[in-house]
Amino acid sequence: MAKKSGRKDVEIPWREAVEIIEPHVVKIKTPRGSGTGFLCVYTAEKLCGIATAAHVISQSHLWEEPIRIQHYGSKEIKLLRQPDRIVRLNFELDTAVILFVKGNLPLPEKTLPFISKEKRLRVGEEIGWVGFPAVSPQNLCFFSGRNSCWLEKERAYLVDGVAIQGVSGGPVFSRTTTGVRVIGSVTAYLPNRVGATPGLAIISDVEHLLKVIEEIKDFDEAKKKEPPPSELKEEKKEEKQGSKE
Repeated sequence: MAKKSGRKDVEIPWREAVEIIEPHVVKIKTPRGSGTGFLCVYTAEKLCGIATAAHVISQSHLWEEPIRIQHYGSKEIKLLRQPDRIVRLNFELDTAVILFVKGNLPLPEKTLPFISKEKRLRVGEEIGWVGFPAVSPQNLCFFSGRNSCWLEKERAYLVDGVAIQGVSGGPVFSRTTTGVRVIGSVTAYLPNRVGATPGLAIISDVEHLLKVIEEIKDFDEAKKKEPPPSELKEEKKEEKQGSKE
């Protein structure tokens, strides 16, 4: 009879990982489209921050249009007009954080743990992500793949998996023995233009999110430092030319 290994370092099942992630996820709607976001920070002033992809909200922010945050689990909605929100965009990483007073939006009391600044996933590690794909926009769908490589210049992972339109901004996470850790957000899909085989998903690092978490403490102070939307200019991306989802 084979002996039991007795290992205790087994990662939790994916179904449990998704159950942990789900309460933190929101759908983001703008007059120009929709995407996915997730709770990433609370401040001492009761502000909450929703992480997403910059391209999901940048044009609506530029034109000072309303942004609608819909909590997935409860379907509760928070309508954010320009004076009610603080937006931090990083076009180079294609990441964004929307900060606002939480109010009655039933988000969890604690945020998810992030991978540390110094750590990177190893090639071959399996990761998962969730979002609202255009093919089934009312349903939170789960995807998974393996880390193909780390792009140092772009601060992003290439992942063997799909990123369908509507999933942009969704949390990307790995499993641990006790829970999950956020390793980035979905930003684009890099299609294979030779042959019929699939391409690779682009996952931006948590660098910008962690920076915002460290810097934002007070709404009024942060609002004063926020560049006027009229001065917003997208930075050109020379290398990261994936299909925005």
